[in-house]
Amino acid sequence: MSMSCTTGQLQTIAITAKQPLDTSDAALIRSISAGDKRAMQTLFARHNVRVFRFVLRFVGDKPAAEDLVSEVFLDVWRQAGSFEGRSQVTTWLLAIARYKALSVLQRRSTVELDEDVAAAVEDPQDGPEVTMQNQQTSGILVECLKKLSPAHREIIDLVYYHEKSINEVAEITGIPSNTVKIRVFYARKRIAELMTAQGIDRAMV
Repeated sequence: MSMSCTTGQLQTIAITAKQPLDTSDAALIRSISAGDKRAMQTLFARHNVRVFRFVLRFVGDKPAAEDLVSEVFLDVWRQAGSFEGRSQVTTWLLAIARYKALSVLQRRSTVELDEDVAAAVEDPQDGPEVTMQNQQTSGILVECLKKLSPAHREIIDLVYYHEKSINEVAEITGIPSNTVKIRVFYARKRIAELMTAQGIDRAMV
C-alpha cells in the first residue's frame, strides 16, 4: 500500500515536471503581486530596454530615462495587484512610463526625438552604394520625423516602433481610438510630403 502510494506520488511529480512553467507577462504580474522578487527580476530583464527607449524619446536624456525606468518598475512592484489583465502587460507598462515622462516634460519646453527610431537596418546583401543610400534616406527621415508635432511623433513611435494596435495606443495615450487613427493618417501624410520635398520617393517611406 505504501509502495503504491509512493508510485502514485512519483507519477504526479513526473506529470507536474512535464508541464511548462508559465512565465508569461501576465503570470509574472500575478507572482509579483504576491511578492515574488524573482518574477520582478524576470519582468524587468524582459522589458526594461523597451521602457527605456520609450521614455528616452520623451525626455531626450539618458540619465533621466534610466531614473524613469526605475520609477516605472517600482510602480509595477507596488501596483501589480491592481492589474486586471484587460490589456497586454506591455501596454500597461508603457502607459505608466508615458505618465511619468510627461510629468518630467512639464518642466521642459522641448521634446527630442531619439534618432534610432528610423535607424537604417543594413542588409548584408546590399552593396556600399545601396547601404549609403539607405543611411541617407534614414537621416532624412529622422529630420522629417522631428518636424512632426509631439502628438504625431508619439503616435508614430507607438504604432511603428512598439507595434501597438490602434486600441492599445488609445489606452496608453488616453485618447479615443478614432483620434489615434486620424493622427496616424495625418502623420504619415505629413512625413510623405516632407520626404518628397527632400527628393525621396513616397514609395520608399
